[in-house]
Amino acid sequence: MQAATISFDRFNVLADDEAQARIRAARARLGDKAVLLCHHYQRADVYQHADLTGDSLKLARLASQTDAQYIVFCGVHFMAEVADILSKPSQIAILPDLAAGCSMADMASLAKVERCWRELGEVLGAPDERITPVTYINSAADLKAFCGEHGGIVCTSTNAPTILDWAFSRREKVLFFPDQHLGRWTGFKKGIPLEQMVVWDPDLEYGGLTPEQIHNAKILLWKGHCSVHQMFQPGHIERWRKQHPDGFVISHPESSLEVCRNSDYVGSTEYIINTISAAAANTHWLVGTELNLVSRLAGEMKPQGKTVEFMAPTVCMCSTMQRIDPQHLAWTLENLAEGKVVNQIRVPAHEAELARIALDRMLAVS
Repeated sequence: MQAATISFDRFNVLADDEAQARIRAARARLGDKAVLLCHHYQRADVYQHADLTGDSLKLARLASQTDAQYIVFCGVHFMAEVADILSKPSQIAILPDLAAGCSMADMASLAKVERCWRELGEVLGAPDERITPVTYINSAADLKAFCGEHGGIVCTSTNAPTILDWAFSRREKVLFFPDQHLGRWTGFKKGIPLEQMVVWDPDLEYGGLTPEQIHNAKILLWKGHCSVHQMFQPGHIERWRKQHPDGFVISHPESSLEVCRNSDYVGSTEYIINTISAAAANTHWLVGTELNLVSRLAGEMKPQGKTVEFMAPTVCMCSTMQRIDPQHLAWTLENLAEGKVVNQIRVPAHEAELARIALDRMLAVS
């Protein structure tokens, strides 16, 4: 009879140094049976143990190409779901702390999206013929499945322009969720007038919009946002430019339209890293994205004389991703080393099949 799972209570009280030592020991025991993924926003004391680093989709795809039995995803819930959907049947996706969620992803639930779809049908008739649902990869698996079922697609912050082109080649309108800012910036760059990109408030009847607004809209933007990127303001950029008139501002498209318009460069976390890494020595950068990434990048660029500063004057990090600490990672890995799986993320088969359709559409297009 298999022994019981090791309780987390014994790990919650560990000092950080001891947790780090136990992580290293458990990983040595596991060998190639486990691959450890860390998103760019992960805290430094966990990030140091990564086998693979990157954005969520990149990590899920890379993990699926390994022979590892266990995919330990140090990120948030929707990332581990994508890893489960894209991985081999023999692989098991694991999230060290199930409380590591995403506030943006939580702003769009399946029930609210289905209600939105019904109400759009009442105004427009046959939404499956007129609207393409597009969900940002930062969303729950059931919303990806909704897109798969209704002729929709998934996008990332990198391929959103290409995905928008694909969507408009098929139908006249787009329902974009859960992040209004990525949708608005992408549409703006495509030349869509702001008045044709309206915000759908899921807590109001018909999204708080009139039938005329719905008919005239090209993009219906879900009222959702990233709690980190909403902290950045144009005023932060203006003050910094006075001190560094020759400096460069780079922001993630989850930031507001005003921040993006006032930035020199706008792109995904990978784009931000690559752009600053390739820049000339001794340049100055203001960065509008998550604090852990910016702090790590600042240290890496220092030998080249580059200064990298965080845009907001207040500490602002992805608080839910912070939940994955050395103690949770040590607990997860020690259980795996004993052959006990904890915190497995398993997307129901029917849901995974539909979500995979939307993801495969994205991969085929981009």
